[in-house]
Amino acid sequence: MRIVVCVKHVPDIQSERALGEDGRVVRDGGDGTLNELDENALEAALVLAEEHGGEVVVVTAGPDDAVDAVRKGLQMGADQAVHVVDDAIAGSDAVGTARVLAAVVRHLEADGPVDLVVTGMAGLDGLTSLLPTALAALLGRPALPLAAEVTVADGAVRVTRNLDHATEVLEAPLPALVSVTDQANEPRYPAFAGIMAARKKPVTTLTLDDLGLAPELVGAAGARTRVLEAAPRPAREDRVLLHDTGDAGVRLAAYLVEQQLA
Repeated sequence: MRIVVCVKHVPDIQSERALGEDGRVVRDGGDGTLNELDENALEAALVLAEEHGGEVVVVTAGPDDAVDAVRKGLQMGADQAVHVVDDAIAGSDAVGTARVLAAVVRHLEADGPVDLVVTGMAGLDGLTSLLPTALAALLGRPALPLAAEVTVADGAVRVTRNLDHATEVLEAPLPALVSVTDQANEPRYPAFAGIMAARKKPVTTLTLDDLGLAPELVGAAGARTRVLEAAPRPAREDRVLLHDTGDAGVRLAAYLVEQQLA
């Protein structure tokens, strides 16, 4: 079984965020990290590979420092990594990024079939959750998004999805694409042995030329969305601070009633 896990290098969510003049998130602060939700996707893939045999390939697209994301994947247990680096990718929206990742999957299939593509439920920098479905559409594979549980048997993948008022069980034949939520598992922490072994695992660097992908299909040129304006969120000026002198609960209740919030 061959599984491709798509991961993203994102700014540390605890760091100060900034937007450039073009409305894009500034990504050169040196504090990037593997998208936390992608760790759940990688854990799901590793468990399936351990149960059924096979290999896990971790894939990312981004500038030079994005390689840190796939190296973390190798430390967790992935067998090999692919890093797509090309200036033309900068400014890609979800569809443009999906085009790059779809091209990587096809490139890998020249060496053998890819049975399953796994992604996280969202990137913590954008939180659109659009990429998994867009990638599945470009690959012509069934999409089973927002999985809280993933199993594979008899040439099919089955997922359980926990919705607000129901639990769904979906099944599709392989090859397929699954996105995984943070409810699916508890990602393993890289052990020292895994960190040392990761140094010997290959990281393949590819460009758009290697993938046969035209530059005008990605980046700002191929984006279907455009940021018209971006500004920092203004500080709130309507806060009410209550100092507890023994009657804070009563005063808070009165405030809620006054504001018609209770």
